[in-house]
Amino acid sequence: MLAYGLPADATDEYIKIGESTTIESLKRFCHAVVEVFAEQYLRSPNANDVARLLHVGEQRGFPGMLGSLDCMHWKWKNCPTAWAGQYAGRSISPTIILEVVADYDLWIWHAFFSSHLFANLAQGISPPAHYIIQGKEYNMGYYLADGIYPKWSTLVQAIRDPRGPKKKYLL
Repeated sequence: MLAYGLPADATDEYIKIGESTTIESLKRFCHAVVEVFAEQYLRSPNANDVARLLHVGEQRGFPGMLGSLDCMHWKWKNCPTAWAGQYAGRSISPTIILEVVADYDLWIWHAFFSSHLFANLAQGISPPAHYIIQGKEYNMGYYLADGIYPKWSTLVQAIRDPRGPKKKYLL
């Protein structure tokens, strides 16, 4: 069900178990994932995590960087008809946006089907950070993003086509 996005009743012919057993197994699997991984992975970064992210970022030449941000549109095949217009955007069919922030070692510390991060950034809410770049003090961390994001001070956009060794080293 998870791998192929199938409904519970579609698995009965392939793996020979009934719909109710499939649903119960999926619920148990999800509860087990939360129980095993919640404390370490399924949470926002705490003060120690932010300090580690900032320290590693500074060591790698990115003082103040909290992680890399990316989003993807996920086609919402079973979107309720009444909501379809709200979720259509550029595409004809409705999509929902998966928003993810990962750190240098691919710890995904933010993954949501909404824009909690953008809503918080728009309100000036961000994990506390203090760093200095070229003599100027900053108190909000930033995210490395590509060119499709708004031009906000907390979203630093990568150089698409670096020219020369100095700009290539920056990325």
